[in-house]
Amino acid sequence: MSMKKVLYKAIHDGMLKIGDKELPCAVLDNGMRVLSASSIFSAFDRPRKGKNNEIYRVDQMPSFLDANNLQPFVNTELMEWTNLISYIDTKGVERTGYNGHILRGLCKVYIDANNAGTLTKRQLRFVPIAETLLYALADVGIVALIDEATGYQHDREKDELQKILNAYIAPELLPWQKRFPDTFYKHLFRLNKWEYSVRGIQKRPGVIGKWTNTIIYNELPKGVMEELKKRTPISASGNKTARYHQYLTVDIGEPHLEKQIVKVITLFEISDNMREFWSRFAKMKERQTGQLSLPFEFDEEGHTKEE
Repeated sequence: MSMKKVLYKAIHDGMLKIGDKELPCAVLDNGMRVLSASSIFSAFDRPRKGKNNEIYRVDQMPSFLDANNLQPFVNTELMEWTNLISYIDTKGVERTGYNGHILRGLCKVYIDANNAGTLTKRQLRFVPIAETLLYALADVGIVALIDEATGYQHDREKDELQKILNAYIAPELLPWQKRFPDTFYKHLFRLNKWEYSVRGIQKRPGVIGKWTNTIIYNELPKGVMEELKKRTPISASGNKTARYHQYLTVDIGEPHLEKQIVKVITLFEISDNMREFWSRFAKMKERQTGQLSLPFEFDEEGHTKEE
């Protein structure tokens, strides 16, 4: 089958460095960040196929996801990211690639399949690779990493922060809706071996609030958390009169919040205690913004010490 007509051009391209891997990437003229088709194989230490072979097929799922035992873990969003994209790089050469978000989606497939015990012996070798990559990537993290690798970050408009705030923060307070699933809090208590009860929750509202700000709201684009603090009134008793998420826009802010919650829950699920979670989270942050120290003291079993 012939390739789809080339519709896009790369306005910036470069090499994304993750550990000892260098993955060709680009920013296209439609704003999409892409990783080259062969780099997806390189990321998982798999050999590149020939030009007429599987990575260039546009009519079916790529070979790294077409195994029957992986299908239950492939969601519709990841399916969209598997569409092969044709583009012209900055040197005028025709290339093929995938939406950059596919890398994290692929990592999650292998981790979820491993947790479910459905991987074959041959597939198990991809799990530690997936976990390592997962620390370095996030749904928005890949965008920042590709922008840095290609140099596109230097060409952003000067009012980028204001554009982000307009995109993420609604002009008026929205009605309250539940945004954090019970699973989020159940894992927090499990990792600290705390009793998950009304009494237990009431005993620790301060520390839970600090953790939520650190691992959720601070992971939104730079400047959003500061603006949320400014927008949220404080009562005479010193308590917030609204939740931060009530100020997030429905189309961009809330979906990003939900994805960040899912990412954190994923780290919760593969951790046995709070120290292990913070270590994983800190390792992920080191790949993105530099060293992050563990913010609390832990006992011998890795549970947070009571203040």
